[in-house]
Amino acid sequence: MPDSDTRIRLACPDLGEEELDAVRRVLRSGVLTNGPENEAFGQEFADRHAARFGVTFCTGTAALDAMLLAEGIGAGDEVIVPSMTFVSTATAVCHVGARPVFADIDPRTFNLDPAAVAARLGPATRAVLTVHYAGQPGDLDELARVCAGAAVPLLEDAAQAAGAEYRSRPVGTFGRSAMFSFTPTKNITTGEGGIVLTDDPGTAERLRLLRNHGQSALYRHESLGHNWRLTEMQAAIGRVQLRKLDGILERKHAIAGELTRRLAGVSGLTTPYRAPDARGTWMLYTCLLPGIRDRVLADLLARGIEARIYFPPVHRQPLFAGRGAGMGPVADGGSAMLPVTEAVAEAMLSIPVHHRLTEAEVAEIADAVTDAVGRASAAPPGAASVASAPVPAGRVPAVGTLGTLGTLGTLGTLGTLDAVGRPKPVGDR
Repeated sequence: MPDSDTRIRLACPDLGEEELDAVRRVLRSGVLTNGPENEAFGQEFADRHAARFGVTFCTGTAALDAMLLAEGIGAGDEVIVPSMTFVSTATAVCHVGARPVFADIDPRTFNLDPAAVAARLGPATRAVLTVHYAGQPGDLDELARVCAGAAVPLLEDAAQAAGAEYRSRPVGTFGRSAMFSFTPTKNITTGEGGIVLTDDPGTAERLRLLRNHGQSALYRHESLGHNWRLTEMQAAIGRVQLRKLDGILERKHAIAGELTRRLAGVSGLTTPYRAPDARGTWMLYTCLLPGIRDRVLADLLARGIEARIYFPPVHRQPLFAGRGAGMGPVADGGSAMLPVTEAVAEAMLSIPVHHRLTEAEVAEIADAVTDAVGRASAAPPGAASVASAPVPAGRVPAVGTLGTLGTLGTLGTLGTLDAVGRPKPVGDR
């Protein structure tokens, strides 16, 4: 979360009287869980994405776990995932007892490269779990062909992609199942929450059992399950948010277009790629700033403009790096196998693109980025590093490493400090 010095936030949920009215309606009903709001929200979200079934969950991470379990994935299995994602894409695979295998990404979309996926397929591969980075779909047709040729299912981590389309078809319908997230950084939110979409009635039933202790009727338990239920209050909020989705996306497309218009000619900066056959959600506006990213980030933070690196590569997280076959694909993170991921991670920076930005704020962001890039490019090597750049009080620039490729740089605004001076974490799923 941004601190008090932040003037322009990276994300800004759209919550108001309609959501309050929805919560009041639920509270007056006395039905706070396992009720009609969840059923309605699940079906309405499924209908919006041209899917048959939508099963809600308390978090996006729970939805990921359930999606994998519903596919029967477990011990001894491998699931191909990108490293350019939030950590739960990979840890969900670990939670079900399987092994995540990292494949490289396309340098333009930052999504799984179908050729890299094909190279990572093996006898233990049980699924390919693709992520729609920043809500922008990748080459889903080719990825589906690779999966079909190997007879493994394609699953979608569409956490950031509610409302996205690929070749006029809604994201969430290209794989056997798809998961979406509703955390506050997403375009629509229920605070915490997630959903899995599927066209298969058997999968939908397994998801419902997993969500509620394997219970098919009162005190009749068919299988192992969890308490992964979304509350009725959250589901009611989700229904209101879903009605706002198209307006939010329309505004974000306009803002992203204006940012690109203003930044396209800036030397040293590459604006986000817009595939001609895809319509993304602009959950993020991620630029590439090779060699100067850290200085630009420090400059923006000092100006009160929130920016962040989405995401430090998962295979370089302490959880995976150096764990070998137990947790990651190879020992020491396998940097040589993911050259595009490594290069993108060194240069990427996400700036505000939320739908509540004013025209003046959009102009200010573009001008600030342009000025910061110019100053960073003109500075001698090593000048104005993250360690020495001015950072508003209360922020901690967390610095990581990427082996031979140098520093990863700051993670942007991670929130205020806890009692012992550590940054409070911010989740994405």
